[in-house]
Amino acid sequence: MKTFKAEKPEDFKTVVEFILNKESAPRSSTVVALSGDLGAGKTTLVQQLASYLQVTELVVSPTFGIMKAYELIDNPNYDQLVHIDAYRIEDMSEAGPLRLKEIFDTPRTLICVEWSEKISEILPQNHTAVSIDITAGEERTVTVQ
Repeated sequence: MKTFKAEKPEDFKTVVEFILNKESAPRSSTVVALSGDLGAGKTTLVQQLASYLQVTELVVSPTFGIMKAYELIDNPNYDQLVHIDAYRIEDMSEAGPLRLKEIFDTPRTLICVEWSEKISEILPQNHTAVSIDITAGEERTVTVQ
């Protein structure tokens, strides 16, 4: 377990580097399960991750679309970044048509799941858990397990 402090979006770069170094030898996929209150910085962390991976598209939370994929060009470990927002999933039966288990098994795929606690039953056992807590002012405490 490792803990980081972040006050501005750029501060998440250290967290991103830690996660990617921790996962330097990807298995079939890498799943990053994000949890934290509304406004804690889950989407900001994914945006910083996408920027680090040189995604040129605008990355926003896919709350209404639930999922968005971004192609990664010339990345040695991953072919795509998949951003999932599970906030609107109210019952695990809703996850079936989304084929999340298949996505979690897609080789060379980095998957970030916001509100991961909503689909904890189907997350791969070897996922990386990231918790973001709002502390004093604009400061965030980010814990990676």
